[in-house]
Amino acid sequence: MRRNQSGVMLLEALIAILIFSIGILGIVGMQASTIKASRDAKFRADAGLLANELIGQMWVGNRDGATLQGNFQTGGAIYTPWATRVATTLPGVTTTVNQPTVVVVPGVVGPPQTSSLVTVVVRWQAPNEVPLNIVHTYSVVVQII
Repeated sequence: MRRNQSGVMLLEALIAILIFSIGILGIVGMQASTIKASRDAKFRADAGLLANELIGQMWVGNRDGATLQGNFQTGGAIYTPWATRVATTLPGVTTTVNQPTVVVVPGVVGPPQTSSLVTVVVRWQAPNEVPLNIVHTYSVVVQII
């Protein structure tokens, strides 16, 4: 009887190690997925913060449509340093690739008549997504009164 059971304990130990290893591999895979999701959330939060920062500057300054266009649209006096800050904060943004865009449409119909419709679009590419050309976008549309 004892001879028929020799090696059974070794087989049980190997099966237990196999099950444990599969569990550990599953945990490592979940951790990698969690790190990617956390990184993506950080980039999205940074993009939102940058867009809201620019909109805040619009609210505290002269809100005339022509002034907003001159200062905040692409190439404007306030846009240029802000775009540089976007390039230093978010990955995959350079002076030629994934530049943020700001469009100001003055005199939007509706109360009040002097309001402007502003669209801010921030783009970026995560470091491991550059070869795949996956571009993330954060857009904000606001009416400046």
